Amino acid sequence: MAQKKYYSVMLIDDNEIDNLINQKMIEASKISDNIFIHSGAKSAIEFLRNIEKLGDIADKVLPELIFLDIDMPLMDGFQFLDLFDQLEEKTKEKCKIIMLTSSINPQDISRSQNYSYVKKYVNKPLTQKNLSALEV
Repeated sequence: MAQKKYYSVMLIDDNEIDNLINQKMIEASKISDNIFIHSGAKSAIEFLRNIEKLGDIADKVLPELIFLDIDMPLMDGFQFLDLFDQLEEKTKEKCKIIMLTSSINPQDISRSQNYSYVKKYVNKPLTQKNLSALEV
């Protein structure tokens, strides 16, 4: 079991089966009781923008961890990161991003390192070992 417990985490992946598997892994690890699930990066960025509008209570609602897939239709993970970069500073400080992907492309790994709020690059699927090793 992971040592740190997060108030909320977010999964962003267009594959609903992956979301379900990852949700079950997070629930089993007990790292968070609150899991926001988005099947697209566009809805996830809109969700974060809407939370920012909550003002002072936004900090209590924002996910502390965001598990982000790279290869998604309409808006991929890197397009999400570019828009995430335009969010408020407090959002970028609170939300730590973990690239959760099946991509083993060295260019994707290198590109993800250009974003300071991307803390890890993890290959799918999430495992108890991945989750217990999270230190972000």
